[in-house]
Amino acid sequence: MKAMVLNRPGTPLVWTELPDREPGPGQIRVKVLACGVCRTDLHVLDGELPAPKSPIIPGHEIVGRIDALGDGVDGLSLGERVGVPWLGHTCGVCPYCRAQRENLCDAPLFTGYTRDGGFATAVIADARFAFPLGEAGEDVALAPLLCAGLIGWRSLQIAGEGKTLGLYGLGAAGHIVAQVARWQGRSVYAFTRPGDETAQAFARSLGAVWAGGSDQPPPEPLDAAIIYATVGDLVPLALKAVRKGGRVVCAGIHMSDIPGFPYEILWEERQLVSVANLTRQDGVDFLGLAPSMGLVVKTTPYPLQRANEALADLRAGRFEGAAVLVP
Repeated sequence: MKAMVLNRPGTPLVWTELPDREPGPGQIRVKVLACGVCRTDLHVLDGELPAPKSPIIPGHEIVGRIDALGDGVDGLSLGERVGVPWLGHTCGVCPYCRAQRENLCDAPLFTGYTRDGGFATAVIADARFAFPLGEAGEDVALAPLLCAGLIGWRSLQIAGEGKTLGLYGLGAAGHIVAQVARWQGRSVYAFTRPGDETAQAFARSLGAVWAGGSDQPPPEPLDAAIIYATVGDLVPLALKAVRKGGRVVCAGIHMSDIPGFPYEILWEERQLVSVANLTRQDGVDFLGLAPSMGLVVKTTPYPLQRANEALADLRAGRFEGAAVLVP
């Protein structure tokens, strides 16, 4: 197998040929057809997440076909197309796992962070954490659903059922969630970098009823806001944008420090919450509904060997939607 390997945080990925790997008990080997490039991959590369596996093959938005089954795998078959997400394994015995909150597991493994991921021609996955995808949809378009879509879905659920929703950041997750929210009958208010008229036009093309800079107040108080940008300075702005009793959801795994802010913008029962990972039920629910939503996932494909270029373009915001690596 071939892979783009991170040997040490802060260094470029290296094109590497590795021995083929065999799945162990309860595992599958997946031939990778497409793997999305996520901002979390940048956090792994930059050393902003603690204690990664080293060396590590990044990538956790994986679409592929099973080409080997380990002992004890039931319900999946050779040749079946599956998706492998960020949450790659849980202990099943900690209080969180027993309470159906496996996203908070005390001893998890994460694809592309603490176990090898999909920036490769093949990946070994825990069969319990692989989602059957069926045959509808293109591989490249499905890949971002495995993290941007799933974490977007979870953050949307945590935001509550309010009808006016603010989205800070229209990248891979934001541009999917904007469409899901519109499918649900919500009104979307999109916040972009100040002065970024291209991003604002993109937001309106997704059905946003209003789009403006993050330094602007929305034309009406919002029921909830979700922050996908990794900028802590946005938290006080979002709190000011939501109504009394409104909720602000921080949806990233990493964010710059949140500045101090006056208590009055949190008072009146506004809530500030975070999202951590996903559960398998999130995957079942979202991937089951996604085909009926009419999602148009905007992607920019790159050959696997150009993963460093894709990551640099993501960092610089050179594309709309999501980058996807194709082996």
